[in-house]
Amino acid sequence: MQIMKIYNLYKLLKEELKNGSSDLVTRPSGQVIRDRIERDLMNEKGGEIIALDFSGIGIIDYSCADEIVAKLISRLIGSEYGNRYIILTGLNENQKENIEVALERKDLAVMAEVEDGTKILLGSLNNYLKETLNLILKRGRLTAKELSEALNLEANTSGTRLLNLHKKRVVKRTEAIRDGGRVRVYERLQ
Repeated sequence: MQIMKIYNLYKLLKEELKNGSSDLVTRPSGQVIRDRIERDLMNEKGGEIIALDFSGIGIIDYSCADEIVAKLISRLIGSEYGNRYIILTGLNENQKENIEVALERKDLAVMAEVEDGTKILLGSLNNYLKETLNLILKRGRLTAKELSEALNLEANTSGTRLLNLHKKRVVKRTEAIRDGGRVRVYERLQ
C-alpha cells in the first residue's frame, strides 16, 4: 500500500501570504506558494507521493497554475526532487481547467482527483501512453510482460511505454521478485 503525504494548499496560502484570500492568483503569489512546497518537498523521503490538496482553495488563475503546478511538474520530471511523485486532489471544475491549460502549454501531465473522487489525467499525454496508463489505472499495477500480453505488444515496446509513464511521474515504479527474478512493477498513484 502506498503512503501519501497531503499538502493543504489553503493552509499554506494562509501561512505564507496572510492576505485573507482563499484564491490563488498572480504569478508572484504562486511563486511564494511553490517555494514553500519545494522546501517541504525536499524533506520528504524518497518514493513519497505528495498530494497537493486544492479543496479549500477558491479559484486558481492561469498564471498561478503555471507558477505552482506546471513548474513543480516540470522540475519533478527533470529529477530536481529525486524519487518523489505529485498528484492533485480536491479540484473543482474551474481549477481543473486553468491547471490543465498551464500543463498542456508545456506538454506536461499529472494525475488528479476531482471533488467527487474521480481520478483523471490532466495535461498532455499521447494516445498510446494514455492507453497504457488506463490499463494501469484499471488493474492497479502492471509489468512489461503483462502489458505485452494484454495489448499484444513487443516486449521492448511495453517496457518503453511503462518507462515513459514513470519518467512523466504519472505512475510509480517498484521492484518485485517473480519467478525467481527481479521485475519492475508500475503502479497507479493512489
